[in-house]
Amino acid sequence: MEERRAVLMEKIQKMKKKCNAVILAHNYQIDEVQDAADHVGDSFALSRIAAQVEADVIVFCGVHFMAEGAAILAPEKTVLLPDIQAGCPLADMVTAEALREKKKMHPHAAVVTYVNSSAEVKAESDVCVTSSNAVNVVNSLDAEEVLFVPDKNLGSFVADRTAKKVILWDGYCITHHRVTLEEVHAAREAHPGTPIVVHPECTPEVVKASDHAFSTGGILKFARETDHRKLIIGTEMGLLYRLKKENPHKQFYLLSQALICPNMKYTNLEKIAASLETLQPRITVPEEIREPARLALERMLSIA
Repeated sequence: MEERRAVLMEKIQKMKKKCNAVILAHNYQIDEVQDAADHVGDSFALSRIAAQVEADVIVFCGVHFMAEGAAILAPEKTVLLPDIQAGCPLADMVTAEALREKKKMHPHAAVVTYVNSSAEVKAESDVCVTSSNAVNVVNSLDAEEVLFVPDKNLGSFVADRTAKKVILWDGYCITHHRVTLEEVHAAREAHPGTPIVVHPECTPEVVKASDHAFSTGGILKFARETDHRKLIIGTEMGLLYRLKKENPHKQFYLLSQALICPNMKYTNLEKIAASLETLQPRITVPEEIREPARLALERMLSIA
């Protein structure tokens, strides 16, 4: 196993230099993929890096909408997704056609779309948000009514923190949605006095029963800064690898064994190497979709 890893790591490094590539990995990727990456972070932070980094090729180790985000912001670069089957059930819960119909029902609402969505859906939106800036972006809008797409749990989190009327799309992250209130109570009994920190994609009941709700970047920041030596983490299990690497003197417990996203585990070193060798699968976004989607993302950046 170690020999395989070493051989593949060396091969990947050589091919990276050959084609001037950079490897970006989401916080939920498997350990070896995070170790192979030049940058590890959340989806939009990585897309911003993709747009700014001096590279001709971007290998995006994540799911489809993330690679699309990089292609939207960096159309002049070759964006690769090592496993084309790595999708996102949450992003699939809304289509551009369905959103257009919903917009007709709420003509005065600003369309606020989570970055966990397709390029086509972003193109139908007024502004995009991440889990870390959704509240600030919504509160900054002139509209008194917002249509929040597609995550109803993140939308509920925002609704509790704004005076605006929030209309929720009926979508959710199947991984975070699986966490139950009973698991929160069981974790408190097993680790009394230990803070429970969850992702706002969890259900409103789980968020309210926990101590804190942050994006993955927020969870990492909290873990670094808190005096607590133990934390219970309520987000996809891949984040624990980075948490432990950055905080070796602290202990982390996964809130639920259901917190695993199969799509985030598709990518491995073999697929990264194959992607660099063939420069496939390549992710592109047609210009008529890319430009309005870019505007929605840029509006978010200007607000944030």
